[in-house]
Amino acid sequence: MKAYVLAALLLASPAMAQDNPLLPSETWNDLRDSVVGLTQDPPLDAMALDLDAPVRANDAAIVPIRLTQAEDAPPLSALTLVIDENPAPVAAEYEFGPALMPLDFEVRVRVDAYSDVRAIGVQADGGTVMAGRFVKASGGCSAPAGKDMAAVEARKGEMRWKTALQDGRQIGTLMIRHPMFSGLQRDQVTLLNIPANFIDRLDVRQGDELLFSMQAGISVSEDPVFRFAYVPNGQPIRVHAEDVDGNVWDQSFDAAG
Repeated sequence: MKAYVLAALLLASPAMAQDNPLLPSETWNDLRDSVVGLTQDPPLDAMALDLDAPVRANDAAIVPIRLTQAEDAPPLSALTLVIDENPAPVAAEYEFGPALMPLDFEVRVRVDAYSDVRAIGVQADGGTVMAGRFVKASGGCSAPAGKDMAAVEARKGEMRWKTALQDGRQIGTLMIRHPMFSGLQRDQVTLLNIPANFIDRLDVRQGDELLFSMQAGISVSEDPVFRFAYVPNGQPIRVHAEDVDGNVWDQSFDAAG
């Protein structure tokens, strides 16, 4: 439980430096069309979408990312999170429900090399907007798991939910136990590569109303934590998660946490 609290505090801390804008990236020039399907860069507009990340990560395997919008920004229906220099650059693809607007959403990711971390948001009218930061970090995707493998298996899929009022908005925090193995890590006992095993599908709702869904790759950090502002409707919080090994977890939480 202490690890959950620490993770939540990392995400809840104030935005770090603002002086690490996106840098020119030949990798992104290749990814933009072939991976993301864009013929040109979406506009940068911090009011419509902003991304906060540290200039230099304290831990490349746990890099906090915060996505925000101004109060009157056009709502987003979807967003793609891209880490240019990661082995699998698309970290996650999200869909958002109206209750998450204006967006204030946090997640932790792995960064494998000095890289731009960017978000491409899709607005309700189909338009796109981009935001990002350049993050100095390396080795995040192959960082040792560092935990007892039997204990990891025993606790896989455990979830915690809490909610609180903060600055006039309801803030929910969802924490899920899962090693999120990237396939690039080694077992510290056997020194053999650990097969990739990560949550690739996540659906979070209040009642039947979508809060957000995620399709993820190898870049979301171990024991993922999602912290987000939302408009509560009083219904239970329902979570559905699946990993690439075929495990499925469903859990429901009282709306009050």
